[in-house]
Amino acid sequence: MDHVVYVDAKANELEKLLSGEKTMIIRGAAGRKLPHGRVNTGDRLFLIQNNGEGLVRASALVKQAYHSEKLSPEESNTLVQQNQVALQLTPAQAQRWSGKRYLVLIEVTEAASCEPFSIDRSAYGNMDDWLPVGDIDTVKCH
Repeated sequence: MDHVVYVDAKANELEKLLSGEKTMIIRGAAGRKLPHGRVNTGDRLFLIQNNGEGLVRASALVKQAYHSEKLSPEESNTLVQQNQVALQLTPAQAQRWSGKRYLVLIEVTEAASCEPFSIDRSAYGNMDDWLPVGDIDTVKCH
């Protein structure tokens, strides 16, 4: 399964992933929201910065994905702190994800730049920062 994933431009997430400094992506919510239960080992992630540019600039392979059960705020905070070395979150990002009832931790490998390309988002909602696209070629603009 291919996924289009928006990463935080202000926090330089893309650069940190490409340099290997960051090896994990986090998502969380009060409920089981994407990508909870939908991302698995071997899936491919196509990375776009959330700066309005709309270009896929890199890809990575999912090495491992952890989908939490319902967490207490304390358990959620602990999970974020325990994985901070891999996550490399800014204080604002750590605050955003800590305390969420459901967390998904996605360990990535083989992060690499690619020839930038745009995608057709018309089949997806405006607010989603994680799009399970199935096959990237179905949404790639040629």
